[in-house]
Amino acid sequence: MASTPVAHRRIDVDGISTFYREAGPPDAPVMLLPHGYPSSSFQFRNYLPALADRWRLIAPDHPGFGYSDTPPPDRFAYTFDAYAAFLQRFTEVLGLHRYAIYLQDYGSQFGLRLAIAEPSKVAALIIQNGDIYEDEHGPKYAPLKEFWHDPSPEGRAKITALVNEDGFRGEFLGEVPEHLAERISPDLWTHTAALLAQHPARRDHMVTLLADQGSTVPWFARQQAYLREHQPPTLIVWGPHDGYMPEGAARAYLRDLPKAELHLLDAGHWALETSLAEIVTLSRDFLDREHPA
Repeated sequence: MASTPVAHRRIDVDGISTFYREAGPPDAPVMLLPHGYPSSSFQFRNYLPALADRWRLIAPDHPGFGYSDTPPPDRFAYTFDAYAAFLQRFTEVLGLHRYAIYLQDYGSQFGLRLAIAEPSKVAALIIQNGDIYEDEHGPKYAPLKEFWHDPSPEGRAKITALVNEDGFRGEFLGEVPEHLAERISPDLWTHTAALLAQHPARRDHMVTLLADQGSTVPWFARQQAYLREHQPPTLIVWGPHDGYMPEGAARAYLRDLPKAELHLLDAGHWALETSLAEIVTLSRDFLDREHPA
């Protein structure tokens, strides 16, 4: 597997000092990698150098995550709308005019809204455990949906109780079987928890984002319509050991993208931790065809 250095950089996005990881030649075709919850660009630390011989990969830390700034809520709202708008501004500030997008977890919402806003800039999509079909939601959504329908202070307190190192550990380990769980580095949750301890306000901002997740559901129909209308070249690589997004959530994309390439892996929600080599090979073959260097 090829490996090239990763650069660690900062850029100002509307007054927010934004950390991002970048790898690959500056003139190569671009892949944008918005991260999921509760991670940061750290989740792509191994994927970036593995493809950077032929592509320029860029993974930002969203506000309140990783090494980016944590502005007060009167400057940044910590909602899905705010993060989607931020990602679009990030691409504009960097001067990105065409890119593939890796869609995973909350990053799939931010990335798909970017695609809807600027469809001509989207060369291809790689979708990995980022769902937009409510009828295929897994059982792990149940407590969140209770809060969506009854956003009580008690419900918010239950969400808040999960925003700590133990809760992060549960998110990263998820439902993967034992033979996979041992491959998932504890660095994932200890890294997130350590940064949370440095920025205590982040806990409230994370809770705000989690509580806002119900706002994504009305977007699903628009995202599905975008896929049907534009038919972007799409690779689906999916870990079905996922209480939020089981196998059916992956197959549902074929309703709107019948030509998409679908691969079900022996993996869970954070498949890059357990199936990196397989995803890199599939990504490389797909990008060679659809987003060639």
